[in-house]
Amino acid sequence: MHSQVRTVVSLALLYAFRMLGLFMVLPVLMLYGTGYGGSSPFLLGMALGIYGLTQAILQIPLGLLSDIWGRKPVIFIGLAVFALGSLVAATASSIEGLIVGRALQGSGAIASAVMAMVADLTSEENRTKAMAAIGASIGLSFSVAMIIGPGIASLWGLSGVFSLSSVLALAGMLILLFLVPRPPKAPASHRDSGAVPALISNCLRNGELLRLNLGIFALHFVLMAAFVVVPRLLEQTYGVARGHHWLVYLLLLGIAFIVMLPIVIFSEKRRKIKPVFIGAVAALVLSLLMLGGTELGMVTWFLTLLLFFTAFNLLEASLPSLVSKLAPAGGKGTAMGVYSTCQFLGAFAGAASSGWMLQSYGAAQVYMLAAAVVGVWLLFAVSMKPPKYLSSLSVGVVGEFNATADILAVAGVEEALLVQEDELLYLKVDKRVFNEAELKQVLQAHGQSPDE
Repeated sequence: MHSQVRTVVSLALLYAFRMLGLFMVLPVLMLYGTGYGGSSPFLLGMALGIYGLTQAILQIPLGLLSDIWGRKPVIFIGLAVFALGSLVAATASSIEGLIVGRALQGSGAIASAVMAMVADLTSEENRTKAMAAIGASIGLSFSVAMIIGPGIASLWGLSGVFSLSSVLALAGMLILLFLVPRPPKAPASHRDSGAVPALISNCLRNGELLRLNLGIFALHFVLMAAFVVVPRLLEQTYGVARGHHWLVYLLLLGIAFIVMLPIVIFSEKRRKIKPVFIGAVAALVLSLLMLGGTELGMVTWFLTLLLFFTAFNLLEASLPSLVSKLAPAGGKGTAMGVYSTCQFLGAFAGAASSGWMLQSYGAAQVYMLAAAVVGVWLLFAVSMKPPKYLSSLSVGVVGEFNATADILAVAGVEEALLVQEDELLYLKVDKRVFNEAELKQVLQAHGQSPDE
């Protein structure tokens, strides 16, 4: 158990360092990027979001490659590519060089390989907690990046931000080499933590999952749109000095988290996820329409932006939970892989299109574009089915097991998928009525030893 805690902490730290390097740029690039030769709002938007395109293209392939080469080599190479991209961006003097550096940063797409390694190195009963720890580290790195990014940029410019990113990547490489244990030589198949190519088309045809994929695309579209216009407005319209932007983000994210947390707990405990979810999407649309309307006073603008970030945080926390609930048995890893790809594509599309909109029309139109994207999402989200509150479970089976129908008859078992080559039975169960003793009896009756 102690070794598993060490594994999860080291992997969470490694991944958080990488994400911190990516996120630090968000609140500062549109401000400091104007000093690069050939820069324009559109090209700065491309520089802001291009990492999302390369990450979307490579994250599933690199995860699958880690099945062949091993987790550590793929993660090490990914961190090395990220460090190289950071150095390219740190030494760039033109906007084209900055874009190349950011594209290289995204090319070090290690998310799938890290999640697969977590599954390799943790037991079944601890895996969900381990995945949650990785997710929490990403959220924490985002908040920290919003606070330290503006401070570093005010002292050393964008070059300093990217230089620190490369140092963080090197620290991640050292953690990987000296703290993360070596996984099994033949990586195990973990369908609930990694993508399976044969299941991707099924995920793309699943209407409920498509709604969530559209949602995460739209959510990160509007996040990047916000960072195209908010930093400039803070400085030019509301007179907040660049070096003090971190105070605004600290207040925004801190208050938004405090407001969001009890809402998430309420929606889960009272099983009110759908109405809370729809309300948050509607609040996101409202905040964007207000931001894009008439010019707001400083206090009203801050409160509207607070509504935006509260809704964003609520949706960011709810969407992965919904994917987990709606993914078919044995398909959660694939569903999350497709979901993450849509997230990164949304980041690229949001930054690039918002940069073009800012250049061609203005900040108000950026907000209206973002509101339109979320409005489309709202139309699809309203018709989503209330999720069943099911938990994923996998059971090892040996020999020619052919009793899936009997397993489905066990109280609380909603779905069952037998993957003979993995010697695993993937289940989705309703824990309120699930009878674990009955499941063990059925397995024993068919020559299995569930307690081993």
